[in-house]
Amino acid sequence: MQASIQLERSPAVQYVLRLGDTCLILGQRLGEWCGHAPVLEEDIALANMALDLIGQSRALLTHAGQLGGQGFDEDKLAFLRDERDYFNLTLAELPRGDFAFTVVRNLMLSTWLKLHWERLAESSDAELAAIAGKAVKEARYHQQHAADWVVRLGDGTDESRRRTETALAEAWRFMPEMFEADAVDEAASASGLGPQPGGLQAPWLAEVKSVLDEAGLAVPRDSAFRSTGKRGVHTEHMGYILAEMQHLQRSFPGGVW
Repeated sequence: MQASIQLERSPAVQYVLRLGDTCLILGQRLGEWCGHAPVLEEDIALANMALDLIGQSRALLTHAGQLGGQGFDEDKLAFLRDERDYFNLTLAELPRGDFAFTVVRNLMLSTWLKLHWERLAESSDAELAAIAGKAVKEARYHQQHAADWVVRLGDGTDESRRRTETALAEAWRFMPEMFEADAVDEAASASGLGPQPGGLQAPWLAEVKSVLDEAGLAVPRDSAFRSTGKRGVHTEHMGYILAEMQHLQRSFPGGVW
């Protein structure tokens, strides 16, 4: 069995991995819909969005490996870290849930990612700025796709509305983590690497609220609960998703197609 790599935890590496891991894990969750979506068109759409996110993650993990100076490529960083060395937002790792939960989560995370990409286009890190320039186009599509479905479900049947309200209440508990800053964010802001997450909260809320208003859905109340995935402390669901992701690489080290 392949041993885990020992990760360089510099602020710059962690900052890039927070984005890369969120894309990686969300892409994995969306990929679980392949063959299970409610209609064929959505089966293809969700699979394509998963591929977009995996592509963004590949670029970010490759760059994180370069920043860390340890020679780790995208595969080692994707498949050979311990759970505490993944820094994705907790919302991304939650189980697939029903279709309403998926589109609500996609709305929340694609809006968060889009706002990051727009600001990272001016990053002091030229490579990160180039990644953002491509990724923002994909995130805008993901956001629009999710928004269309949230409106359709929220303003649809009694059952679709009930499911969407339930999904929104569940997902919203994990929203504060998106915008809480720590030493990693402070260092990124000071160096010009990336924006402070707190500065994204007002535009994020405005864009999400606009969709919810159109769907006739109320913004949930904030709760005292705080998730901690971006600091490497995850839910019980993370271990299961990593077991699936890492099995082949752990069992057959260095294996390639």
